[in-house]
Amino acid sequence: MQGYTIGALASACGVRRDTIRYYERSGLLPEPDRTASGYRIYGRDDVERVNFIKTAQLLGFTLSEIVLLLSLRHSQAKSAAEVVELTEKKIRSLSDKLSQLRRIKRALAQLVADCPVDVPVSDCPILGYIAHPQSRRQLKQWSENPPQQVAS
Repeated sequence: MQGYTIGALASACGVRRDTIRYYERSGLLPEPDRTASGYRIYGRDDVERVNFIKTAQLLGFTLSEIVLLLSLRHSQAKSAAEVVELTEKKIRSLSDKLSQLRRIKRALAQLVADCPVDVPVSDCPILGYIAHPQSRRQLKQWSENPPQQVAS
């Protein structure tokens, strides 16, 4: 039987063996054939599948979204519209995440601006803000309903 061992597959795809095993356990990669001595043997389709998974991950898709993409990829009954819909949903999710990250960045920048660097660490307002439970509630509320910015 010609094919890839788990190490060769991992090497060909630029991942670790544990990643291949994880993909198998998660159902992302089908159970491979085995040699008479029990070694896993993978084929060219497995290389393509692992590369597909890794590229989708780099594009921000979650493993559950990748499962859906894989099922759409191999479906004769589905249309590209479903892939577009999933991708547009991902774009909206990423836009929301970017907005949240911008708010976090502004909050951190304000904390840095408010921190006198010549005080002892015990008087650092950044650490005080992080340690105060009210801060977490304020940040959570702020991330859900950001204050309106005044145009300058």
